[in-house]
Amino acid sequence: MDVRGRPAFAVIGGSGLYRMDGLTDVETVELETPFGKPSAPIVLGTLEGRRIAFLARHGIGHRYSPSEVNYRANIYALKMLGVEHVVAVNACGSLREDFAPGHIVVPDQLFDFTKGRKRTFFEGGLVAHVGVADPFCPNLSAQVYRALKATGATVHRGAKFITIEGPRFSTRAESNVFRAWGMDIIGMTTSPEAFLAREAEMCYAVIAHITDYDVWRLSEEPVSAEMVIQTLKRNTQTVQEAIRNLARDFQPTVGCECKRALATALVTDKSVVPPEVVERLQLLIGKYWK
Repeated sequence: MDVRGRPAFAVIGGSGLYRMDGLTDVETVELETPFGKPSAPIVLGTLEGRRIAFLARHGIGHRYSPSEVNYRANIYALKMLGVEHVVAVNACGSLREDFAPGHIVVPDQLFDFTKGRKRTFFEGGLVAHVGVADPFCPNLSAQVYRALKATGATVHRGAKFITIEGPRFSTRAESNVFRAWGMDIIGMTTSPEAFLAREAEMCYAVIAHITDYDVWRLSEEPVSAEMVIQTLKRNTQTVQEAIRNLARDFQPTVGCECKRALATALVTDKSVVPPEVVERLQLLIGKYWK
């Protein structure tokens, strides 16, 4: 691939992730989408011979709370750059004894417990019912897992990830209910990001840092922002190494169902869809809108 061409994949996470050794030809792109501006300008750089895009989910300097992030603009902006694969880096709490702080998880299931976020691109006269039985791309997740294991970190493959609204942490009662439901890890930003990526027909996988035991484990100090930040700083080097491994060994997914998510999802009669809606969503629906 031409190093100045379309990004091999994008990383959504903290603004510090792209400050890594070996990243060259760095440039910054500011975009405006039909859904507003993304959280931050997108940083493009070349790593292991591949062009990679980086987006700071909470903005430069962590300006936006989980509920304030413009998830739609973030995903749409990456789509505008031709991104087909997204790796999301998330802080999370553990709801299991064996998932300890400092470990990393590549989840395979997602429970959306948020309440006030825009969850879809499709509104205003065009309805799409997208299948998300398996919300994370298994092919991309497998590559991410291998890249993480190569760092020597303790990595778990497969977990049920619940997203809460935030920005506050859970009460003990809530934390214990989530455990009773069978959830494994808890965070504030994976929903609706994963579902929007599916609507945009992108392959999406998660690197989840375990920073704490939430508040259910009475022998542990309750989670705090300081605790989360300290663990993230310790793990940043590991994630950077994993991103470097992924860039070196990356294989674009072939025949992946993620890339055909809208093929049978658009249900509105085309004759009644407002032209302005078609124009706004042309990047997503163009290949189906004959």
